[in-house]
Amino acid sequence: MSMLSEIVDVVIGVDTHKHTHTAAAVTVAGAVLECVTVSADGDGYAALVVFADRHGGLRAWAIESCNGYGAGLARLLQARGEWVIEVDRPARTARRHGAKSDPIDAVRAAREAMARAHLAVPRRDGERAGLAVRLTARRSAVDAAADAQRQLHALVVTAPESIRARLRGKSNVEVIKACARLRVDTRGEPTMQQTVAVLRCLARRITTLNGEARDHEHAILALVRSWRPDLLQQQGVGPIVAATVLCAWSHPGRIRSDAAFAMLAGTAPVPASSGQTIRHRLNRSGDRQLNRAIHTIVLTRLRHDPATRVYVDRRRAEGKTDREIRRCLKRYITRQLFRQLENPPLDRT
Repeated sequence: MSMLSEIVDVVIGVDTHKHTHTAAAVTVAGAVLECVTVSADGDGYAALVVFADRHGGLRAWAIESCNGYGAGLARLLQARGEWVIEVDRPARTARRHGAKSDPIDAVRAAREAMARAHLAVPRRDGERAGLAVRLTARRSAVDAAADAQRQLHALVVTAPESIRARLRGKSNVEVIKACARLRVDTRGEPTMQQTVAVLRCLARRITTLNGEARDHEHAILALVRSWRPDLLQQQGVGPIVAATVLCAWSHPGRIRSDAAFAMLAGTAPVPASSGQTIRHRLNRSGDRQLNRAIHTIVLTRLRHDPATRVYVDRRRAEGKTDREIRRCLKRYITRQLFRQLENPPLDRT
């Protein structure tokens, strides 16, 4: 791929914030033409387009946080047919040893985009954005329900014996249902009153959050079925796993190869060789939610897929450890998912 500096005349670097955006027009030679700060709203976005039009020639936009503070600007520019490139925010360690301001960061964004051999394309809106919103809401509900459940069980341990006796021997689901039906006796002992009231509150909160999580799961399943139902045919891929993979991938052509997708997923081994020692270490970077989804697929196939178990037996006979075999499976599944995503079924094209 050609360098950005060989294609365009000007790069507009944008440092995004919640209330303001700062843009800098930089030539391919690195010269700063102009800087401007606008409000992060429709009027500000329009002012940035006017600002870019003052500097003619072919241009590209290098925007920080295209799915965060820069989402509105990136969406408007893509709708206008502008070339939008996503760049990372500067590392904090680098900031400590040099100047820091919004115009400096905007210039840095433009120059960094010109120096890259591979340009990052922002993720798309539409179905992907809808899945991302649902996944975030579901994850929040599940985490909050888990916190409340831990609090409930901790409180049961220290509750008066009369309450513990009623809950002893019950499963988690039965404990939650029993606590949700508790009644507060206003004439009883204060400790008993408050314990019963809190147990009932926590149990009802857990029930509500679990119901909310199920609603999100139903909506996620409907979105996946309408967009890429072929993913659900893969062994170990359910609606949550499929949604996580689709949100990371976004659309065809955004990720240049299965190796790049593996780096994004954290399933590509990182070279760690020195001298005559050739080895690799575990990749702990990338999208950890995507890595978790692929790990879930591996665990499911290890339990239920005969072909996977045959593969494991063969690699184990070669001297591979179980951990090494799982890493190999994660890399294989990443490649398989990428090829399927990039080549949708004919009836979806």
